[in-house]
Amino acid sequence: QVQLVESGGGSVHAGGSLRLSCSAAVPTFLYRCMGWFRRAPGKEREGVAEIDNGVSTSYADSVKGRFTISQNDAKNILYLQMNSLKPEDTAMYYCAAKGPFCSGGYSSWGQGTQVTVSS
Repeated sequence: QVQLVESGGGSVHAGGSLRLSCSAAVPTFLYRCMGWFRRAPGKEREGVAEIDNGVSTSYADSVKGRFTISQNDAKNILYLQMNSLKPEDTAMYYCAAKGPFCSGGYSSWGQGTQVTVSS
C-alpha cells in the first residue's frame, strides 16, 4: 500500500472551480492506475475519474466535460481539476491507487478532502 494525502477541498459557489491534489509517498510512475472517488452524505461511494497507465482516462457521466484527472510524475501528485461545480458535487473526495503497475484493485486510499458547493 502507498500513503496518499488529499488536499484542495473547500467551499465554493455553484459554477466555481477547485483543484484537488493527492500526494503519494512513492513515485507515481509505479502507480499508473489511480482514481478519484466521492461519497455524499447518505449515498454510496462512487467513482468520479480514473487514470490508467498514466494516459487513459475515464469519468463518471455526471462529471464528464467538467472534471479532469491528471498525474504529475515529477511531483508524485494526482490532480482532479473540477470546473462548473454544482451543488450535487458536494461530497468527501478520496483518491485511491491500485497496486504497483496496476495490479489488483484499489488498495490504497487517502483520508479524504471535503468539497462543498452552494447554490
